[in-house]
Amino acid sequence: MELRQLEYFVAVAEECHFTRAAKRVHVAQSGLSASIRSLEAELGAPLFVRSTRQVELTEAGRALLVEARRALGSVDAARDAVAAVQGLLRGSLSVGSLQCLHVVHLPAVLAAFHDAHPGVEIRLRQGGTADLVDEVRAGRVDVAFVTRSPDRDVRMSTLATEPLVLACAPEHPLAGRPSVALPELAGESFVDFNEGWGTRDVVDRTLAAAGVDRRVGVEVNDVHSLLDFVGFGLGVALVPRSFSLKTDLVRFVDLDGGPVAETVVVTGTTVSAAARALLDLVRAG
Repeated sequence: MELRQLEYFVAVAEECHFTRAAKRVHVAQSGLSASIRSLEAELGAPLFVRSTRQVELTEAGRALLVEARRALGSVDAARDAVAAVQGLLRGSLSVGSLQCLHVVHLPAVLAAFHDAHPGVEIRLRQGGTADLVDEVRAGRVDVAFVTRSPDRDVRMSTLATEPLVLACAPEHPLAGRPSVALPELAGESFVDFNEGWGTRDVVDRTLAAAGVDRRVGVEVNDVHSLLDFVGFGLGVALVPRSFSLKTDLVRFVDLDGGPVAETVVVTGTTVSAAARALLDLVRAG
């Protein structure tokens, strides 16, 4: 089994098309197809279900894809490590981040990284915690800044913790209170992020532990929309305290019991030299 074969295999798996995959890796389609057939013969299993319209992974192909990405990532990390010893960083760095990341001022950090390592191509993707952790696990994202989740097969390091607070409209009955107990929120309609977003998962677990069976009436995928809906009285929300810096149209009330949200940095089992350099910048700041 050769690295070139794994590269071709991953390209076909991601493109779901032999012609597009061949263009992506700059090889003739006949050569790519022959390489895939050779790989299948060596493994003793078909990796793709081929049809005139599309290409799909078999069960064996799905199993190989995880390990192929990991192997190619390890090779890239080895090359980067040698370059780092020589005082150079090259290649690419893929970063994932929540939309509202108050712990790290990512634009400033990435700008400083680019100035120090201009030979590294930076790619940034924003999304929810579950999707970004999956991207790290698959090797498509090198570093992700997310809310802590229960995943056990990626590395998570704590960057910061902050309390959750109740966000409500100024005219809400709880708006003038110094603090609120979680059971008092039973029966409230909530505004929250979509399922799979880190803060949503934290709030779900927090309220479930307090015995609160809640109803989410409005689901959004960005902070500003969430606060707008809360401000107009369409529901309450539990959010990290740092959200209070983004608006003066919403009231924020402390919660009894001190539930917290934890921001973490997630990496795969292999950490590239570029990713390590970025994390050094984050921790130095």
